[in-house]
Amino acid sequence: MSGEQTVRIDQGAVADPRGAAVGRRTLSVVVAGGGTAGHIEPALALADAVRRLRPDARVTALGTERGLENRLVPARGYPLELIPPVPMPRKASPELLKLPLKVRESVKRTRDVLDRVGANVVVGFGGYVSLPAYLAARGRVPIVVHEANARAGLANKVGAKFAARVLAATPDSGLAGARTIGIPLRESITRLDRWALRAQARQHFGLHPHAPTILVVGGSQGARTLNTAFSGAAEALGRAGIGVLHAHGPKNTIAVQQVPGAPAYTAVPYLERMDLAYAAADLVVCRSGAMTVAEVSAVGLPAVFVPLPHGNGEQALNAQPVVTAGGARLVADADLTAQRVIDEVLPLARDAQRLQEMSRATLGSGHREADQVLAQIVLEVAGQ
Repeated sequence: MSGEQTVRIDQGAVADPRGAAVGRRTLSVVVAGGGTAGHIEPALALADAVRRLRPDARVTALGTERGLENRLVPARGYPLELIPPVPMPRKASPELLKLPLKVRESVKRTRDVLDRVGANVVVGFGGYVSLPAYLAARGRVPIVVHEANARAGLANKVGAKFAARVLAATPDSGLAGARTIGIPLRESITRLDRWALRAQARQHFGLHPHAPTILVVGGSQGARTLNTAFSGAAEALGRAGIGVLHAHGPKNTIAVQQVPGAPAYTAVPYLERMDLAYAAADLVVCRSGAMTVAEVSAVGLPAVFVPLPHGNGEQALNAQPVVTAGGARLVADADLTAQRVIDEVLPLARDAQRLQEMSRATLGSGHREADQVLAQIVLEVAGQ
């Protein structure tokens, strides 16, 4: 990115004879949420919400050269600044000894970015990019922390100690004094009318226009457990008159037996249009990352959550509020087999009344306005 500074005269501001704007200054927001879609998408949803409130705002994203942000951020029209990642070793190793040097270099590079863009506020969403952003901004630029998971990660625990405001998706995230607002989501999700888009969505994916339809998605990379269970149950699902839209992951392939005359089992590597995928489905079977749970809740889609069995158990915790509300079921990864799909998921997909009840419960557990709430808070912290 160029280091040149431009002077913008906001509408309603008064220019002095030297050309400087007198009145409201241009807002510069830096968002730190690289690595995975679960960190990037909330950051971009916030960026969109800030731009709606302040079209003149400058929003810059921090990322690393290996993260998904290299594809997602430019596609949404925001500048991306790359900094060295600071992965935290989970156990004693030679890498742990190198950590102080890596942190120092990453913080220095991040401070250079903050100075160059004239940052008024830094908003972090956790992950490798957020820790150096918090350390670089400390004492220089106000910090806002948002925690998406039910159990806070290390970076946000550090950032929360000196943040101006701390927000969380759910209560009891482990961050003291955090205000619960949900997860910022893009407008294509929060304003989605599933029923109005259903015919278009099913035509887009080549699905049967009226058959009960299950969406199967295991995150951006797919999930082996879901792939194996559903490909094994494909024939039974077809004979029961159920259609399937299955995102198996770009590095995976699945073989399914299509039943002549049955609704299509459509298998794709990746879903670019999640809004249409949600609109096409009556039921989703998926992992329970924080972003996925938030989107499913926002659109009112009944779910069977299959938490990732690794990490610190946060995926099961993410799903619990929706399960408790009656909008979803929880199945352990080890328990999801082809037979479990046939015995439990198949009958649920054909029970229209039960799905309707789950949809209402799911909608009641969501936070569709989180992007707007967070954007207002960010403007307040930035003094705008």
